[in-house]
This record gives sequence, structure tokens and C-alpha cells, in this order.
Amino acid sequence: MTFPQRFKAHYQTIVPNLFRSVAIDYRRERIDTPDGDFLDLDWLDHPRSRRLVILSHGLEGDSSRVYVAGAARFFHEQGWHALAWNCRSCSGVMNRTPKLYSHGQTEDVETVVNHALASGQFDRIVLVGYSMGGNLTLKYLGTMGENRPKEVTHGVAFSAPVFIEHSADSLDRRDNWIYRIKFRRSLTAKIMAKEQQFPGRVDFSRLKEVKCWRDFDRLTSLRISDYDSLDDYYAYLSSGNFVAGTTAPVLIVNATNDPIVPDACNPHELARTHPLISLETPDWGGHVGFALKGKKHNWMDERALAFVTEG
Repeated sequence: MTFPQRFKAHYQTIVPNLFRSVAIDYRRERIDTPDGDFLDLDWLDHPRSRRLVILSHGLEGDSSRVYVAGAARFFHEQGWHALAWNCRSCSGVMNRTPKLYSHGQTEDVETVVNHALASGQFDRIVLVGYSMGGNLTLKYLGTMGENRPKEVTHGVAFSAPVFIEHSADSLDRRDNWIYRIKFRRSLTAKIMAKEQQFPGRVDFSRLKEVKCWRDFDRLTSLRISDYDSLDDYYAYLSSGNFVAGTTAPVLIVNATNDPIVPDACNPHELARTHPLISLETPDWGGHVGFALKGKKHNWMDERALAFVTEG
């Protein structure tokens, strides 16, 4: 992209998320996970509905991020229950177990879905995820396959790094310094807190050796995972290696000017040949931006609702 194009991409990414505010009065619920941890769930209840949208946030995000809270409000106004869940360590409280969360940790998505179904309140559930949450949504549906609960009818992923290695490499781009610094500072602080709980896994003295994002992942995320190879770890994280197994329609929307998710992340061939996978690549929107001038919701909200109500 030229400099003006890149400036526009960063503008469309940063401004909608920095200068927009959404006030939501969630009802919080804490649930246990099968491995002895917990997840914090934030609800917007609708008294006359049996439809639920489950919203999954991005890397180092949470249920209060404007793209999540705005979607919760939008769907609620259209007659849906909304559930915005927080990944482990992302709700303001450090989680209990050695692992934090990752782009590939779909067992937590399954826990959330199963908890919602166990309530008996919902005839229909749709999944909408953003960035990392979009990747989780796609991988969950791909790995569930024929075991997908019949109530879960659609999945939508915005700005999803379907092949993680390409997104990781994009963070090293010179003009992406703001995202690189933000993620590195936030993740380092969180991993240091986790290291206090379970010492001896990460050698923080080696962070000075980091020259690229893969180095950072190799010294931090890889060390607290069950993998020895970064390539194997990225393969586990990447929904592009799993989403072909979906038995529900899925929509992937990645802007061509997304500064964090390059075109190499897009499963073009799979979308051409798989009857349940749709890929859209609009030329605007940045990374989870997609602002609509003069409206309190964004284009992602409109597109998600349209897709899950088609047919």
C-alpha cells in the first residue's frame, strides 16, 4: 500500500475504537471450566427472545471493547440475547491455571456454548468473533464438525488472522509499530503476572534478544504452551487448518486494508470450493473498524445480523 493508503488503514482501525464509547450494563456470570479454571461471561438479557449471539473479543481485548459492546447492544435492540465472554485473564482477574488464552483455545468456546445450551433458554445460537475471537469462532466450528450442537447455526469472523504466521509477520512492518508495542507491553505484563503464579517457564532476561514478533512468541507464548516448535504452535492456532470441517455456514470478512491481517491470511481457495464458507474482502474498514458515519453501530453489526438471518 502507498503511504496515503496505509494512513487511511490505520485511521480506520484506530479512530473507531479510540473515540467511540458504548455504555453497557452487563450482567456478569462466572462459570467453571473442566480443567479447574473460570471464565467471566457478560450478558445482555432479552425477556422475550430465545435467540442468542455469542461474541468473542480480540487479542488482549474484553467484553467492554467498543466493537464487542456495540455489537451486544445492536443485537439486543434487534431482539436477541447477547453474551460477551472474556478469555482467561481478560476480565480483570488473573486466571487460576498455568495457561492463559490463545487464538486456538476452542475448548473455552465450547464451554461457553455448552453452558448457554444447558440453561434451556435458547433455540438458536450464532457466533460472532473479532480478530482473535474470529479465529476462535472459525476453529471451533471446524473442529466440532458433525458434533456441532444443532442450535448453533452460523459463525461470523471479522478481521480474523486465519493463518496466524502471516499476521505475526505483519506486526513487524515498520508502520505497525503502534500495535506491536501495545501488544508486547500488555502481553509481557500478563505473562510476568502468570510467571509469579507458576515460576520458571519464561526467561524474561532474553527479551532483549527479540528482533521480530516470532522471537517474542518463541520466548513467551511458546514457553507457556504445550508445543516445542513455533511452526507447530502456529499450525495449532490457525483456524485455516480446521475450518473446512464446519457443518454450519460461516462468513469471513477481512478488509484489504487491514494493517494486521494481510491477504495471505485469507483462505481464498477454500472459500471458492467449500459450500459453507464465504469470504468477503471489502477495500475499507481497517482492523475491526468499519465505522458508519452518523450511526451508533458499525457496518460489522449490520453485516453479521444480515448473514445470520439470511434464508
